[in-house]
Amino acid sequence: MLSHLAALTVAVLLDKLIGDPPAMPHPVRWFGRMILFLESRLNKGNRKKGKGIFIVLILTGIVLFTVVLLQFLFWRIHAAAGILFEAAVIFTAIAQKSLKEAALKVEAPLADGNISEARTKLSCIVGRDTDHLEKSEIVRGTVETVAENTSDGVTAPLFWAAIGGAPFAAVYRLINTLDSMVGYKNEKYHQFGWASARLDDVLNWIPARITAFTMLAVHWNIRLWPKVASDAAKHPSPNSGWGEAAVAYLLGVELGGTNHYKGVVSSRARMGRPDHPLHVLHIGKSIEIMDRSVYLFIVFLWIGGMLFELASTWL
Repeated sequence: MLSHLAALTVAVLLDKLIGDPPAMPHPVRWFGRMILFLESRLNKGNRKKGKGIFIVLILTGIVLFTVVLLQFLFWRIHAAAGILFEAAVIFTAIAQKSLKEAALKVEAPLADGNISEARTKLSCIVGRDTDHLEKSEIVRGTVETVAENTSDGVTAPLFWAAIGGAPFAAVYRLINTLDSMVGYKNEKYHQFGWASARLDDVLNWIPARITAFTMLAVHWNIRLWPKVASDAAKHPSPNSGWGEAAVAYLLGVELGGTNHYKGVVSSRARMGRPDHPLHVLHIGKSIEIMDRSVYLFIVFLWIGGMLFELASTWL
């Protein structure tokens, strides 16, 4: 486990330094191509739920086999090579810097009063309609994205990397990609994407709650936990509401409300407390919450890993 912790720490440093260069080959893009290939051939006719389960199993098997084999080969060369390989894989599974940069791309034109440009930049990171959003709603969409994806994009893959190294981190990112592509509750994907969506919920259940706790802990506000838990339960997703509720209470703002998706109204439960109106400055503050929480999360992983190793040695 300590080797996994060393690898994920290096991965976080790599992400901080270089992020996700557009020209760099990325496993998520490969996952996307495989998913599109299989979905176009299997998502038709009868037994769509069974076919959806099959696509999860076959892709998970391919990813696990490939990463485990490569990891074994690199460890055979040298322990340092093994750790660096793990770090490289985990690095591709996290997106702290790219999430931060995406949020700042919305903040910059918004701060300059260029609402049209801010709407365009926001549309790149959210699924909701952005064409007619006012300034406060643009801020809300950006803050909610940072809050939710702190877990999905950073701490959850780190959590699974700490437990199972590069193979678990890669599988987590695969399942998360599957969910984002086919895990919709609409006529086309409701049956086919069922397995992907449910497995994504399972893999995010523990990390989402630890992330919310970490957000409160790093700001010395554990007392807010009951309120965060209560508001998180209102979210239609079993996991997404935890980060949103924690950030809302820490900022003293209200998140949630009415969104539009391709013209269809979707009403989400409101989270937090409206002590302050949403302001462009809250985007930067939400990024700060993410950054500080991720670093404390890594500290928690190291503490847990060392305790596990000590217990294993003692036993």
